[in-house]
Amino acid sequence: MSYFDAASAAPLHPVARQALQASLDEGWADPARLYREGRRARMLLDAAREAAAEAVGCRPDELVFTSSGTRAVHSGVAGALAGRRRAGRHLIVSAVEHSSVLHSAEVFEADGGSVTEVPVLRSGAVTVGSYEEALRPDTALACLQSANHEVGTEQPVAAVAEVCRAAGVPLLVDAAQSLGWGRVEGDWSLLAASAHKWGGPSGVGVLVVRKGVRYAPQGPVDERESGRAAGFENIPAIVAAAASLRAVRAETAREAVRLRELTDRIRARVPRLVPDVEVVGDPERRLPGVVTFSCLYVDGETLLHELDRAGFSVSSGSSCTSSTLTPSHVLRAMGVLSEGNVRISLPLGTPEEDVERFLDVLPGAVAAVREKLGAPVAEAVVRDDALVVDSLGKRCPIPVIELAKVIGEVPVGGIVRVLSDDEAARLDIPAWCEMRGQEYVGEEPADRGSAFVVRRLS
Repeated sequence: MSYFDAASAAPLHPVARQALQASLDEGWADPARLYREGRRARMLLDAAREAAAEAVGCRPDELVFTSSGTRAVHSGVAGALAGRRRAGRHLIVSAVEHSSVLHSAEVFEADGGSVTEVPVLRSGAVTVGSYEEALRPDTALACLQSANHEVGTEQPVAAVAEVCRAAGVPLLVDAAQSLGWGRVEGDWSLLAASAHKWGGPSGVGVLVVRKGVRYAPQGPVDERESGRAAGFENIPAIVAAAASLRAVRAETAREAVRLRELTDRIRARVPRLVPDVEVVGDPERRLPGVVTFSCLYVDGETLLHELDRAGFSVSSGSSCTSSTLTPSHVLRAMGVLSEGNVRISLPLGTPEEDVERFLDVLPGAVAAVREKLGAPVAEAVVRDDALVVDSLGKRCPIPVIELAKVIGEVPVGGIVRVLSDDEAARLDIPAWCEMRGQEYVGEEPADRGSAFVVRRLS
């Protein structure tokens, strides 16, 4: 089985396993106690904090360990907003942030705060100017991920941090996807990360709050982790997380070049091997091991099952999965195709042969799914000199399949109206038009759902 989903959780690094097993015998006691076992546990915790701080590029007393990366984000956002309450009640996030950041923004907005969601380019990157424009006199905090979790696009963190610093606004960076590859550059103020993203154990997060940043921990506070992360520290897991981060960093210089070559190979060959595919994300400014593409006329869940049966574990941001009925918020913000979406994220040490085998298997898997979905017949009628396709009640990717079947039935310059009540159609029909050289005219209200209007150009 080839595991290609390291962006969700990287396999436990051998160094993490060794450190975890060794510290189980030494790090079980309360590090706040002064007897021998407590002092030993404290020494392990302090050493792990120093190692993690060196990898992040901060002072040890600026870094605390939390119960997860999500908890680090939630605590970081809430504490920074509370600490700067007098400055204002305005929060800036990008449209492609991890759900932990967006959920924090929702809570803040429900509590009376205001949130500005900065749009992204089709590559998935924000522009520095868009953050600069979003800054207001009452802005308390800005958030920006270092690299996107779904498409791998790296963000201009250093430049955004510079404009935020000039405005006196702290920047919180979600570095979950990138910290294993290197330090986050720039004059950022807060940082959050998660150990299971770089090969450490799950259940360990990192929160960094730079000295001088106004910060007020929210919720009940105890004496643990400088009052910023309540609860007994999981010292064996923390030691393993810090040890694996150091080990991974030692490997990334070599592995980054190799994995980037492998993902470049996937980016180049998939569109040649499989028709009607869109590779998404920035082709240059991206994480070394991540590549994402979407396949027209494909049900994402079915394709993932086909690949799983062929021995490949991949993930999807497609709307056509059992876990969601709406398109990925990242793909939606980018304005790219969402149906049949596949994210490949290669862990360290991925053999070249596994990538070649994936490229051999993928065309057949996509063709099999498309064949299964070829049965639905478009219900098309001519109404007011336009062809109307009734796809009401049909889910992704059926509306796009039915559009593709009938577009040739109208003359060049003719109109096709696709009736659909599936939210994914709002993203996928315009994406199909761009891929196929047709004109997407727009969306019109209908008795049920919407009418998506397409003009045939060729």
